[in-house]
Amino acid sequence: MAEITAPVCTVPARRDPADLQLAVRDVCTFYGEAQALKNVDLSVYSNEVVAILGSNGAGKTTLLKTLTGLLVPASGGIVFRGEPIAGLPPNQIIGRGIASVPEGRELFGTMTVWDNLLLGSYSMKNSARKQMLQSRLEMIFSLFPILKERIRQRADTLSGGQQQMLAMGRALMAGPRLLALDEPSLGLSPVLVTEVMSLLKKICSELAVSLLLVEQNARAALKIADHVYVLERGAVVLHGACSEVLESEQIRRAYLGG
Repeated sequence: MAEITAPVCTVPARRDPADLQLAVRDVCTFYGEAQALKNVDLSVYSNEVVAILGSNGAGKTTLLKTLTGLLVPASGGIVFRGEPIAGLPPNQIIGRGIASVPEGRELFGTMTVWDNLLLGSYSMKNSARKQMLQSRLEMIFSLFPILKERIRQRADTLSGGQQQMLAMGRALMAGPRLLALDEPSLGLSPVLVTEVMSLLKKICSELAVSLLLVEQNARAALKIADHVYVLERGAVVLHGACSEVLESEQIRRAYLGG
């Protein structure tokens, strides 16, 4: 077997039960009669990057849609910061502190950067929006200076990397405690993938936002992940600290080119 240069994982702090943010327990989700998630258990702790790996059709996007209210689980429980959220509509889940960056970004292309960012704050009450708007914009512009430069530019005229930054900025406008991202590296050059992953790690460490990161680019995800879950056919087949998962020969062969 060819030698594999494994990603350098971060060194995670010990998972303290008091820091549990998100608990997914025995969740099953269906599309009609087809079962897409099978008794999924998953945990995300404070200030942690959790990567979800798996091939196409493994259930990764279904899991995110279930967490964010776009799909309702048939059974099982989802608890976020001590409150059950399974089955709540998306706007209420955003209000509880979970925001998402969907695959393909789903920006409003004919609207400006400014308008797309403002849409990210729609879940806030008017009084809270007025109080927090300026500080959140300043925070986002400190993370993504290019967005301030392009503030009046249409979203569909931005580069792919800039659009991804805008999608992340829009989600951060809601002030989340957990950010769920679906394939943020999709369609980006290797240089931009590295930049986006670095920004995600910065969001986690400096803004105290936990990340749930769905990625097919396993090498990129593992460079910033603290904990990893591997999905196959809708079920979790392996999970653990990044360094532990990398000890699996199956994972190294399947995701790291061995």
